[in-house]
Amino acid sequence: MTPYVFRVFSSRNYSYFFFGQIISRMGTWMQRTAVIWVVYTITHSLLMVGIATFAEQFPSFFLSPAGGITADKYDRNKIVIVTQIVSAVQAVLLTVLYCFGWHSIWLILFLSLILGVANAFDIPARQAMVNDLVANPDLLPGAIAMNSSLNNFTRLAGPALAGIVMAAYGATACFAANAISFIAVIYCLFKLKIPKHGETMTRNKNSWKNFNDGLKYTLNNKEIGRTLLLAALVSFLVITYNTLQPYFAHDVFSGNAATFGYINGSTGLGALISTLVIASQKNGSKLKGMLFFNLILLGVGLIVMSYVHILYLYLIMSLICGFGAMSTMPICNTIVQTVSSPEMRGRVVGFFAMATMGMIPLGSLVMGWLAKIIGPQNCQFTQGIVCLIIVASFFRFIKRERQSSI
Repeated sequence: MTPYVFRVFSSRNYSYFFFGQIISRMGTWMQRTAVIWVVYTITHSLLMVGIATFAEQFPSFFLSPAGGITADKYDRNKIVIVTQIVSAVQAVLLTVLYCFGWHSIWLILFLSLILGVANAFDIPARQAMVNDLVANPDLLPGAIAMNSSLNNFTRLAGPALAGIVMAAYGATACFAANAISFIAVIYCLFKLKIPKHGETMTRNKNSWKNFNDGLKYTLNNKEIGRTLLLAALVSFLVITYNTLQPYFAHDVFSGNAATFGYINGSTGLGALISTLVIASQKNGSKLKGMLFFNLILLGVGLIVMSYVHILYLYLIMSLICGFGAMSTMPICNTIVQTVSSPEMRGRVVGFFAMATMGMIPLGSLVMGWLAKIIGPQNCQFTQGIVCLIIVASFFRFIKRERQSSI
């Protein structure tokens, strides 16, 4: 890790944004982990776990393009403030209702759906806003990677903390912690002083025309289009192995909520290490080569991990798979944002969210269903094989970049 990475914190705006987000994302991961564990312990069904993931994340598949259009039309900071307030209200409702004994799976799924709708508009605006926060373009790749490091750090700390808190105090405490965490992020968003800039899109322009322009731009730009295709395939077919983790924690290792938290925490630690390595790269031309290597590591890791019956060894393999899996989003996000033009960036990020956050819930449903047919361990093994097939399919794409950088 080099001091170069931390130069992004010379920006007052980015510093407020980063530290507000880190607290809020911690709470989000605590709630997400608690919801998955509650659903699995009540139903003992990986299919229901997939449905829970689907409810929270699938709105991104349909609404992220609209979120991207909104991010290009209106003040991104105000959009994020509104979406964070909606998410905070959702968290408070979940806390109060669960605390007073409303443990209905369908109520939890409905509240998760509300959160998903808010995220569909939040993610394109929040990710595109990073460009507005960092004035120096040389710092932009580092800022995007640090933002991914933030997400992966909270992915490490949030589930691990959630497991400990659930084991001691129950799921309600995790839901409450998430509700409280929104105070920090909303405060920091109000402290931002983003300079006014010309609107990238006229507000009276037809929304369908806006969508169509963004889609044509994305498809015609081969770098963006192929990067999104790779991200979509990995998100749909591979990263969704996380849907199976409650089974390993509860049934294979006979563990409790803390065990589930440790598995998620190990995955998050690998993800954090991966994105810190990415953030330290001054030369962005090597990013796709790193992605190629990391996906090979992920495929092999999933194959090995599928039949491990020793918890400590499984945690090590979870760390390795986390390192490989969670590099996909920050690398693809960095490539997409640095290649796209400013007037199209919000819409491109919306398509990126559609390709990643939108595909994960679909994949979670499919993996939950497939695990019911062939068994969770065989399902995870199959995902490892599929990952290696995807890597082989994109080999020419990676090889061409390597040759051009020599």
